[in-house]
Amino acid sequence: MSKRFFLALFCLIGLFSGAAGAAGAADDGIVLLTENFPPYNMAKNGKNFAKDENIEGIAADIVRETFKRAGISYSLTLRFPWERIYKLALEKPGYGVFVMARLPEREALFKWVGPIGPDDWVLLGKADSPITLSSLGQAHRYRIGAYKGDAIAQYLTQHGFGPVLALRDQDNARKLVDGQIDLWASGDPAGHYLARQEGVSGLKTVLRFNSAELYLALNKDVPDEVVVRLQAALDQLRKDGKVDEIMARYL
Repeated sequence: MSKRFFLALFCLIGLFSGAAGAAGAADDGIVLLTENFPPYNMAKNGKNFAKDENIEGIAADIVRETFKRAGISYSLTLRFPWERIYKLALEKPGYGVFVMARLPEREALFKWVGPIGPDDWVLLGKADSPITLSSLGQAHRYRIGAYKGDAIAQYLTQHGFGPVLALRDQDNARKLVDGQIDLWASGDPAGHYLARQEGVSGLKTVLRFNSAELYLALNKDVPDEVVVRLQAALDQLRKDGKVDEIMARYL
């Protein structure tokens, strides 16, 4: 066989090896999961499943920019329900989930990048609701709606409440208006945003009872070096004003 044949064969093998290497590099990226939690993360078509460019929101955009600046590959999928994607990120190496409230009971379960944004916890009532509260303890007599699996629902349960749970947080807006619940425990700005999406406006904040910061939570097997690079990239984005710029697009 001629030298020309072997040279062509060598180049062909190199071409396929390069393609396989590129595929392997993509496979090595972090698998990011999120949910519909406007205005932080949401499917552009409003469905409960979306991938990559079909996902938008404050956190989705911030996370994209963070990974881009850190030079780390990833895939992004929006799924439902929250409990499922939380469990996947907790148990599967190379997975992450956002946005998640960084609570003491979760601290040792994940590696954290953030904060991405604030999430004040509020009790919302109808515009004409006569309910007035000065402390959370006074709310025990009322029917409180919350989002199943969410940190707010867990907090209420731990403090002796029996919240009426919904599979979608936005369903609580309609339940409130229809009189199925007296108060809606949600986040701010998320609750008001979700209510508007459901055609419900004029809800009033009856009580602001907690304040949390929202993060990207990574499986504990994600290398520390990756976490450090992501955190440094996010810190630089915030310093450059990019985080404020993204938030202004949605709020």
